[in-house]
Amino acid sequence: MSSEPSPGERLAAALRRSPFYVDPSLASAVPVADRRRLIAKFRKAPAPVYVVLVPLVKGGTWTDDEQLATVVHDRLGRDGVFVGLKDTGDSLSAHEFGGEHQARDAAWAVELDRGMDDASLVARLSRFADLLISGTGTREYKRISKEIDERYRSRHGGSAVTGGGAGVPPAAVGAAGAAVAGIAGLLVWRRRRMAAVHRADTALLLPRTVFSTAGRATRDQLREQASREVIAFGELLDQSTVETTGDRARTLMTRALDAYQAAGKTLDAARGVPDLAGVLVLIDQGRDALASARSLAEGGGEVPPSPLCFFDPLHGDGPVKVDWRPVGTRRRLRVRTCRACAKAVRAKETPEILKDTRDGREVPYFEADPEHSVWAETGYGQLRDDLIHRVLRGDLNKR
Repeated sequence: MSSEPSPGERLAAALRRSPFYVDPSLASAVPVADRRRLIAKFRKAPAPVYVVLVPLVKGGTWTDDEQLATVVHDRLGRDGVFVGLKDTGDSLSAHEFGGEHQARDAAWAVELDRGMDDASLVARLSRFADLLISGTGTREYKRISKEIDERYRSRHGGSAVTGGGAGVPPAAVGAAGAAVAGIAGLLVWRRRRMAAVHRADTALLLPRTVFSTAGRATRDQLREQASREVIAFGELLDQSTVETTGDRARTLMTRALDAYQAAGKTLDAARGVPDLAGVLVLIDQGRDALASARSLAEGGGEVPPSPLCFFDPLHGDGPVKVDWRPVGTRRRLRVRTCRACAKAVRAKETPEILKDTRDGREVPYFEADPEHSVWAETGYGQLRDDLIHRVLRGDLNKR
């Protein structure tokens, strides 16, 4: 007897019949005639577009829009742009597989546009389609973000702390549409329905200037740099007075403290560059947790984590998601990388990969014996979410 298809398989089957799926509970928001018009419009896009309108409910089948898109893409077996709703309400989300057509920026542009505040879901999907077809999603996102920043400055004076890079979600939280974007509590006005807190250059997050020199540093220089970052993070924790009455804020503060302890242990035991890179990864994870705990304590939302490049954490931020298949395997991984590595992967070229040793020879770090390398086993925390725990329990000592 065959087993029942999973929710992901059912959605994939529906998308094979039509690229526009609407959950029955949302049927009235997108009438059939509008669906047909939108399907015809999306056919003009530079990549296949699959619309999956499913309400995301806490404790339900899907934890968030990214999980939904990833699972449906995997079950469907086709690349393209997967459009859905965020778990914060009816805000649009867009996830792209197998290409880069500014889809995510186009979705953010629609959600930030004041002219779309009272627009129907159909109207917002149509606007998203226009941006995707014209290839102006990133340009519109930057334009609207600039306008928001200027409004902020005119109201509050000074400089607004925001980002302007492609693919980086803007700051927003709460019914008032404001988010904590700095250690001083600087507010950046955003659409009320947005929930993510932007990763601005705050005193809590690991400065990305660290990586401008880390990749060129000698082992001794990198050790000194890692040591400075551990000390700086420890001082930051000592000075932090985060209110942890909430369960989630308390959990995040515990994670921050654990990451600090794990970074110190790793630094003490470091034998080479892979371990020193691991120190920076652990500090980065700890600072992300601290920033989120602070934001929650001040009434905001969590700071979206931005892992370092999968292929070499010393490259810095990994803002781009790519599908990558290790040589000699059929397993396909979804990893975050720097833009240079993402470009190499998409061009079927070998990115610059951090090297480790195995049996006395240099190999990509993820080809080191996973039983003796916590970095190979976890992909520096991208393949597993328990890197901090593994370091604290002594996995570094297995080699």
